[in-house]
Amino acid sequence: MDFSNHPCFDAKACKTSARVHLPVAPACNTQCNYCDRKYDCVQESRPGVTSVLLRPEQALAYLRRVMALRNDVAVTGIAGPGDPFATPDATLESFRLVREAYPDMMLCVASNGLALAPHADALGRLGLSHATVTVNSIRPETCARIYAWARDGARTLRGEEAGRFFVARQAEAVQALVAAGVLVKVNTILIPGVNDGEVAEVAAAMTKLGAKLMNLIPMIPVAGTPFGELPAPGPGLTANARLDAKKFLPQMSHCRRCRADAVGLLGEVENDEIREALRQSAHPAERPFVAAATREGAFVNRHLGETDQLAVYRREADAFHLVEIREVPATGGGAARWRDLASRFPDCRAVLVSGAGSSPTRTLEAVGIRVMVMEGLLEDGLEAAFEGREIPSSLRPASTACGQGCGGTGLGCS
Repeated sequence: MDFSNHPCFDAKACKTSARVHLPVAPACNTQCNYCDRKYDCVQESRPGVTSVLLRPEQALAYLRRVMALRNDVAVTGIAGPGDPFATPDATLESFRLVREAYPDMMLCVASNGLALAPHADALGRLGLSHATVTVNSIRPETCARIYAWARDGARTLRGEEAGRFFVARQAEAVQALVAAGVLVKVNTILIPGVNDGEVAEVAAAMTKLGAKLMNLIPMIPVAGTPFGELPAPGPGLTANARLDAKKFLPQMSHCRRCRADAVGLLGEVENDEIREALRQSAHPAERPFVAAATREGAFVNRHLGETDQLAVYRREADAFHLVEIREVPATGGGAARWRDLASRFPDCRAVLVSGAGSSPTRTLEAVGIRVMVMEGLLEDGLEAAFEGREIPSSLRPASTACGQGCGGTGLGCS
């Protein structure tokens, strides 16, 4: 079967065609019991891991740098570190920019499928040729064991309710992609004692929906996760599961379990030039500062909509220095307030706040100012912002709602 020279679909192409993964998807809409999404871990090669996060315009700048260094890049993909459709605007904008700059580039995406179906037509119009959907089971009760929770809009689902949600949404995703003319590969994580007896039925069901290839991936036990103490699947278990599934779907066996920022041929070690290109793209020199909503200069503890000033910091060597305190626009004025605020901080790459609404977040990020929500030590937030990393989960607040002073008149609730 012809898989169009995509290195993840074609075993021959993986030796000649390079791929670039753009790490533009920070959030995830589920928690897999085998997954721990880490950042800035260059020695670890597995999905969900990246050194930095990029905004769409940074991703294009990074791709341009990679293309200048290599002449074998055939595919640009988005595979995390979260799910690409937990933040669909960033994913689709990144693909749009790449398609405009490189009309002949193959585009692909890897997703859990929970929020993919509504965007399948848009992906088709962008010329996306390949997609991977991770389907670990078609039984709700098994999915309930594999996933701690799943998010459906504002609702968080658990147990078999989450399992039924997974089964339905992933089937919709595969069908929608096939209808949009996208070649679909199914990834299945082989988890001993959990889904190892269900691989063939996953393959049979996905074949009926139109999938053309299956990649059975032995689980990597990750310390600190609920499945961290399970044994890794042995070669015999993996081989037998592939033989069973092969009756229904062709099997991929050359997977290298790529990072979310992987570059090059499958299995190739990235060189210093590529890593430097990624770093430079994430930290543009024209934005040398980070702003923070802080009362006393030690903690990030003010909501963007409620603060009347932001402290601006620069980094020198291993220390952070206060540059100045800048006033923010007065409350009221709706969207105009946020446009005004953005115009006052053009030299800031990020703003650290204890909470922010969707309207100011969209306005600031549209002009390249990343909104990072946290509660805790200012220095920890500054380090993450200057390194281009995500805020650690231990610093993310349970709620980002406005305080009692917010009356819905431009404080940033909506």
